[in-house]
Amino acid sequence: MYPPRSQKKRSGSKNRKLKQRRVWLTVNACLLMMIVILLAVYFLADYRQSAAGVPPQKPAPANTEQHESPPEGQKENGTPPDAAADDGKDRPEGGNSDKAKDSVEEQGEPETKPQETKPEESERPEQKTADKPQDEGKKQPAGQAEKNPPADAAEKKTGPKDAGQEDSDAPKGHKIVKDNGKSVTIHFVGDMIFSGKVETLLEKKGYSYPFAYLGDMFKKDDLTLGNLETPVTTGGVGAKNKQFVFKSSPKALEALRAAGMDAVNLGNNHILDQGEVGLLDTIKYLDQSGIQYVGAGKNADRAYQPVYFNRGGMTIAVIGASRVYPETNWAAGANKPGVASAYDKASRVIASITEARKKADLVIVMVHWGIERALTPNDIQKKLGHDFVDAGADLIIGGHPHVLQGLEQYKGKWIAYSTGNFIFTKSSTPSTWKTAVFQARCKTSGCSMKLVPYHAELGQPVPMNAQEGGRLMKELQNLSIGGVKISADGVVTPGS
Repeated sequence: MYPPRSQKKRSGSKNRKLKQRRVWLTVNACLLMMIVILLAVYFLADYRQSAAGVPPQKPAPANTEQHESPPEGQKENGTPPDAAADDGKDRPEGGNSDKAKDSVEEQGEPETKPQETKPEESERPEQKTADKPQDEGKKQPAGQAEKNPPADAAEKKTGPKDAGQEDSDAPKGHKIVKDNGKSVTIHFVGDMIFSGKVETLLEKKGYSYPFAYLGDMFKKDDLTLGNLETPVTTGGVGAKNKQFVFKSSPKALEALRAAGMDAVNLGNNHILDQGEVGLLDTIKYLDQSGIQYVGAGKNADRAYQPVYFNRGGMTIAVIGASRVYPETNWAAGANKPGVASAYDKASRVIASITEARKKADLVIVMVHWGIERALTPNDIQKKLGHDFVDAGADLIIGGHPHVLQGLEQYKGKWIAYSTGNFIFTKSSTPSTWKTAVFQARCKTSGCSMKLVPYHAELGQPVPMNAQEGGRLMKELQNLSIGGVKISADGVVTPGS
């Protein structure tokens, strides 16, 4: 028996509604799936586009405000004798030093050629101890002393380098290192004294006078280095066989540290002007001020020893030495205070560089060398600079000529042959009146350089205006080696 027609109709209608509902749900599900797929494709494409974009560029160095230089003061008198040239030969130990003279001093006189010093047989090139990198990852406030790391502390390298293939064109010991994003800003300045006419001026105007135009430049960077070309002592006995003898007050170091100086090179031809007592006093006052030192010490081990800093996640080694001093007995010995010698093929300095290369991400060598007032480096400077890079140095910073010399990029590493005077007397030679702050921005993959031009006035660097600075940069470009370019605003680029 069949169901009534009305019941059959109702059943068919119900089935049709179920079918329509299923179709509608299927259509909606498909549309929703399509929307999800489209959104996924859109976001995936956007992600790939952003991932393939150009990496952010390194921030450009901050511009330094230029000031008009003040009227030039009265020039100091003095007629310089002829400068004796370095013949490029390592000299035998000993030699007559009775007529030894100084470098450019109060009146800018050059000195006679220094005598060679050979390391004592008991001094082996290998470093016996190494400094432990300082713990702080950033620069301490001015005036706050940094702790001196114990000489026998074990060294732990921070910021390990990426392993890479050996580069046939790279210096020995260097690897092709990928940039890990870490970077530091370092400033280098030239020769500094706080005695003679400079001392007279500072006693009148205050020991912060030399830094009046620098602002926070040395406080905001990661590291500031300079050449301290004077003993700092209240005692000592002045050298009898030198034409110019320096002696500076400990008050100078307090102001130097307050300005942001982190380390100084003592490897030069004036640090023993007050004898060994003067050198040891200098070390004592530097320790008290918190300023680190390289290039001299109470014995040879300390004189040649690198000093390490941890900055910006990088370990930085600083080494100092001198190729210029008046007597052979100025060289540090096994149990004798003195300077780190860059004579005798600089073998011990090279050993220090090689040792530092194993521990540091960046190796800096500060060296006293060359001929006073010579605007170009001599063959010895160029040979030593290349040898230091080959041993593993990343930056070579030179001093002693008292004038600015050019730059060279050798195997991807920068050599600044002379940084000129910074805080000094004003001689009668115009080329000594020009100086610059050298700024290096360094990553694990290399360093870029920029120069900030200054007038080297009596006891005070004063910024050049844009026109004067541009002329000086052009002069330095012409003095540089290998096609180095220096823009009007001081940016240094290597030759093609």
